[in-house]
Amino acid sequence: MSIQTEEELHGLKRVGRIVALALEEMRKHLKAGMTTRELDEIGQRFLEKHKAKSAPKLTYNFPGATCISINDEVAHGIPGDRAIQPGDLVNLDVSAELNGLFADTGATFPVSPVSDLQRRLCATARRALRKAVAVVRTDAKFNRIGRVIEEEAHASGFEVIRNLFGHGVGRGLHEEPEEVANFYDVQDQRRMTEGLVFTIEPMLTTGARFAVEDRDGWTMRTEDGSLVVQYEHTVVATKRGALVLTQA
Repeated sequence: MSIQTEEELHGLKRVGRIVALALEEMRKHLKAGMTTRELDEIGQRFLEKHKAKSAPKLTYNFPGATCISINDEVAHGIPGDRAIQPGDLVNLDVSAELNGLFADTGATFPVSPVSDLQRRLCATARRALRKAVAVVRTDAKFNRIGRVIEEEAHASGFEVIRNLFGHGVGRGLHEEPEEVANFYDVQDQRRMTEGLVFTIEPMLTTGARFAVEDRDGWTMRTEDGSLVVQYEHTVVATKRGALVLTQA
């Protein structure tokens, strides 16, 4: 969607803050030994407390309030009886609806003990997200986002997932623009318009360039089992730059 009124902006800021705080609440409770279902229930209770609805449940009947993906799982991991282990990389993806408006955020958290490779991968992906947010501006080309993400990844010896994307969001969980790539696509000449709401979500790996669907029909994994991390914000394009909606 493109924001037309102050009321819409206020509503998006509200749901954006809720998902950001839900993510932070889950992070605070994340520890080795707990199951992904237990962690998901913490997120669900937080959303319910703030009158928000799980977007993946509402939109796709996803079997969880949030998506929790571990190690080689790129996205859409189903919460369940799996116990989180020391040394795991745990990605939390939280999206919600409130009063007809949607926001989407996510981050990866390593569980101690953390290897040097995991630390570098997470740090690189966080830098890539910051640099990608910094190029958002009304009339900027979308492919600038993918360019800075891919450059940051390659400079540190990592790869980016090329078949999962950021996306438009606002009136629904997934809207136009359908694909905000994490790699540089010279043929993509689309430009950001004033007030456009979309996600930026770099997915960096230790080797894989593509994600494949697991047998459960939801979870996406790296094609070669390599580690992956993802960080995500919902942003608004303005003449002054990006307005980040999903900050705690």
